[in-house]
Amino acid sequence: MSVGTKLLQAAAGNAGEAVYVDDLFSCFLYEGNATSRNIVNGIDLADKGGLVWTKNRDDTYDHNFVDSARGLTNSPYIRSNTTGSQGTDGGGITVFNSDGYTVGNSGSWNANGNNHVSWTFAKQEKFFDIVTYTGDGNADRQINHNLGSVPGMIIIKKYVGSTTRWAVFHRSLGTGKFLSLDDTAGVVTQSDFWQTAPTATQFTVETNGNVNNNGDSYVAYLFGHNEAEYGENSDEAIIYCDSFTTTSTWGNFKANIGFEPQWILVKRTDSSDNWIMLDMMRGVTGPGDQALIDTDMFGQDSDDQELKANSNAVESTQGRGGFYSKGYLGNLGGFGNATYIYMAIRRPNKPASEFAANKLFSMDGAGNASGDPDFVSNGHIVDWAFLKLIAGSEGAYATARPTGSTYISFTGGDKEYSDGSLDMDFQSGFGDSASGAVANYQAWMFRRAKGFFDIVTYVGDNTTNQQVAHNLGVAPELMILKLRNYASGWPVYTTATSASGFTLLNSTAAYQTGTYWGTSGGTAPTATNVTVDGSGNNSGVHYILLLFATVAGISKVGSYTGTGSDLNVDCGFSAGARFILIKRTDSTGDWYVYDSVRGIVAGDDPYFLLNSSAAQVTNTDYIDPLSSGFTVTSSAPAGLNASSGTYIFLAIA
Repeated sequence: MSVGTKLLQAAAGNAGEAVYVDDLFSCFLYEGNATSRNIVNGIDLADKGGLVWTKNRDDTYDHNFVDSARGLTNSPYIRSNTTGSQGTDGGGITVFNSDGYTVGNSGSWNANGNNHVSWTFAKQEKFFDIVTYTGDGNADRQINHNLGSVPGMIIIKKYVGSTTRWAVFHRSLGTGKFLSLDDTAGVVTQSDFWQTAPTATQFTVETNGNVNNNGDSYVAYLFGHNEAEYGENSDEAIIYCDSFTTTSTWGNFKANIGFEPQWILVKRTDSSDNWIMLDMMRGVTGPGDQALIDTDMFGQDSDDQELKANSNAVESTQGRGGFYSKGYLGNLGGFGNATYIYMAIRRPNKPASEFAANKLFSMDGAGNASGDPDFVSNGHIVDWAFLKLIAGSEGAYATARPTGSTYISFTGGDKEYSDGSLDMDFQSGFGDSASGAVANYQAWMFRRAKGFFDIVTYVGDNTTNQQVAHNLGVAPELMILKLRNYASGWPVYTTATSASGFTLLNSTAAYQTGTYWGTSGGTAPTATNVTVDGSGNNSGVHYILLLFATVAGISKVGSYTGTGSDLNVDCGFSAGARFILIKRTDSTGDWYVYDSVRGIVAGDDPYFLLNSSAAQVTNTDYIDPLSSGFTVTSSAPAGLNASSGTYIFLAIA
């Protein structure tokens, strides 16, 4: 952390307090209702100020920019897909709140039944700043700003005066060149926009009317670049502005950003093309970070939900590449040797300890038969979920945000399949089957959070001991691996069973040796990488890897030795476990699933077997509630409590 930042924090009375990307940027999805409402996205716009960029995804309404610098009187807006000056709309954004903003009934922001997205940028040193100024028509006009670092990108729009282009400066282009946010044209070399590189305190404009016409009013949005000032230890960058050139043959690319993005704005510069906007909430799929390929195996890269900053077009489905643990890769249409600039923002990275347990994991035991989403979380994003038909005989199956609308069954070891009804395009939940049949299912929903749970997709390359990067932030204690494009089992690693072997999530088999986690006895995962080999790294095979860890008071990955008598398992909780998964490892045994929705009580507790398609069993009392965790009873079978038997478990408070 810089001395300046420390002094600013001390002056504000919060010296040492970490700032996360979660506090400064939001990608928020909502369905319009044509009624004034609060959009609660967790961003303190009332105190910090900032920008809200909104688009109606289902209709040809314009992109709308509303910011604190121009103010909210009469709900003023400017639109990135037009050259027009500022307009007003009383049904637009009316108030900036401490946890988001208030929007009225206008169709651009809140059309009844239409899907909308808003991207909110809070003002913060080294991340984002807004400046308004009045043009004077003079060359080398210096404008002060408060970004506190050299901007990576600047977007300028005249908002009072004649119509003008949106002028864009990008660090990869340098001075004497500009792009227009409202236009598809490639980079233009022109000397009257900016001839002096911006500094940490000022940017300079020349005489062009798009940036400095005498007497006209302008707004400038300044974006930081690669300043490692954020995160738990104030050592993480959250915004990155750079460029890449596609390969000469297939037009593939790989932008190594250094973090996994949640949002990216991309523009081709050597030729005309749209300003492409992608984000993790609307859907960006990707194969992983180990290979460049044209499409995912089911054309899942075509699940990328694309909006164009220069167009009012409705959202379209395109193949534009994917996010991975350290950046952005894929194919942008097969153009070889094409040059692109981009701005990327890190995915949410607040540690699990900052959340209540029910904001990281929740269950929906009845489904939502009356509308979307099918399954509703407890107000949190769903990154991975599994669901099961509770009353009937059908195996449980899982779906994940990074793989699009797909599923993989836990039973039988089958490959991944597409299913458009398993859509995660919701702020709090998933699924849009438009069918009352979901009322017979239960869903278990997980949010990615540092220290708690992470997901990685990758492509095998058949090298020895390939290193797969992850963002869990700690060494995983439980890992579950699955091939996606071939039938296979679900190998499982835990710290209790070591990296020299595995158990199988789809099998009753005991722990067995193998090379999924590396050769020569395996390699334990670290806080940054997982080692894979053998069947965990077959060339061209697509994988999904789930990583779990213990978080004090929230989750526990552990083991116990059976006694045959009542056995208390202490997880460090205070109000008991809401979810329990148990497997015997020294002998054959099923994967038992218990949860508080179906009942963890001092009596019969329903369970089902994750490795079986059988219906749940409701007339046994194999576990009991315990405030610190759970109790395995003396009546439990050998699969849960054999004397001297060894067991692994995952419990969530």
